[in-house]
Amino acid sequence: MDGPAGAGKSTVARRVAAALGLTFLDTGAMYRAVTLAVLERDARPDDADVCAALARALALDFDEAGRIRIDGRPGEPAIRAQRVTRHVSTVSAHLGVRKAIVARQRELGARPPGVVAEGRDTTTVVFPDADHKFFLTASPEERARRRAAELGTPERAGEIRQELEQRDEQDSRRAHSPLVHAPEAVLLDTDRLSVDEAVAAVLAAVRTGSSAR
Repeated sequence: MDGPAGAGKSTVARRVAAALGLTFLDTGAMYRAVTLAVLERDARPDDADVCAALARALALDFDEAGRIRIDGRPGEPAIRAQRVTRHVSTVSAHLGVRKAIVARQRELGARPPGVVAEGRDTTTVVFPDADHKFFLTASPEERARRRAAELGTPERAGEIRQELEQRDEQDSRRAHSPLVHAPEAVLLDTDRLSVDEAVAAVLAAVRTGSSAR
């Protein structure tokens, strides 16, 4: 599953993985982990060489609940901090970072019984031969409302919308592995869908084969 921030990818992918007995793979958490490591070392997010070296050096894995572990320690909730969100698009845009993380994602994806992965280039770059592909989207207003509610700060919806739109532009315009809708991916607009309805739509497409490549 691909799509912009706040479209519901993580929630839907996690629920779909549970329903199908597959592993949930939060690819975005891996880039957040690298960004956290960069900030913890007082390195510059725009230093491509340093960021790439850290991406190669970090041991990234997930626990049984699908939460990322960084060198054996829990990455949550630190990877969700605002300072990480502010810099993750810059760090994840570096080619060296993407090469290192994509390689690790493919290793994790090769483990049985398989994965339900979500991110911004999972259907186009990481798993171009995936059995099923989806692109989840929603309006900027709805995505900002959801993210603000998730953070417990509904009064920040306007500010969060600006941040999301800035990240959308960065992710869509980056030179390496930009966020794009793969033509063969099923488009799912979640604006007016509950989580249950979005999950049901994905499962129906998978089970009927209408999302198969």
